[in-house]
Amino acid sequence: MKVTVRLFAMLRERAGADSVEIELSEGATVADAIKALGRDPGIGDLAARLPLRIAVNREYANERAPIVEGDELVAIPPVSGGAPDRVRLARVSAEPIDQAALTRLVGDPAAGAIVTFQGTTRDVDRLTYEAYTEMAEPRIEEILRECVKRQGLRAAAAEHRIGDVPLGEPSVVVAVSAAHRAEAFAGAREAIDRIKAEAPIWKKEIKGSDEAWVEGTVP
Repeated sequence: MKVTVRLFAMLRERAGADSVEIELSEGATVADAIKALGRDPGIGDLAARLPLRIAVNREYANERAPIVEGDELVAIPPVSGGAPDRVRLARVSAEPIDQAALTRLVGDPAAGAIVTFQGTTRDVDRLTYEAYTEMAEPRIEEILRECVKRQGLRAAAAEHRIGDVPLGEPSVVVAVSAAHRAEAFAGAREAIDRIKAEAPIWKKEIKGSDEAWVEGTVP
C-alpha cells in the first residue's frame, strides 16, 4: 500500500515538499514506516540520522503500532524548546540489526568518540531469543538513560533481536557517543552488561539436534 507522510521543519526543507509517499506492505508497523523514510531518495540520509517519532492520526505511536490504508502519518523530528533526547533508540525486534544505522543515530557534533558493541552468535548453529517485549524495551531505555547520566554520554542506542539468530550474526548492538573515549567505552560496557543482566530476554542454544535454554541470573 502507498502511504503519504507529512513533513515539517528540516525534513520539509530537505524534501522541498510538505509530504512524501512511501510504499508499505500490508500489516506494516510504524517501525516499517521509519525504515522506509530512511530509504527515501530525497530525505533518507537525514531521516536515518534523526531520532524520528511518527504520529498516526494525530497521536504519537509506538513503533509496533500497525498502519492501515487511510491513516494520517506525520514524521516528527526533535521538537524545538526542549533538551534533545539522548536515548535515540531502545528496541526489541525480530528484524536483523543494522549496526551502521544504530551507530549513525548516536552521532553528535560534540562527540569525540563513538563506541559500538555487537554480541554475535558463536559456537552453535543458531540462538533463539524470546523476550517479554512490553517490559524489555522500557527497561533497556531506562538502562540507557542511566548510562547517559552516569557516564556523561552524548547519546545512546540499543537494539536486541528476538527469534532465530544464525551463527555470526549480531543478536544485540549497543552504540554510544561521548566527548572522550574513556566515557564512551565505559558507557557501552555498562549498557551491555546491564541489558544482559536486567532485560527480560532469554536464549536457547541450538546445535544440530541438541537444544538447551541458557542458564542465567535472577534480575
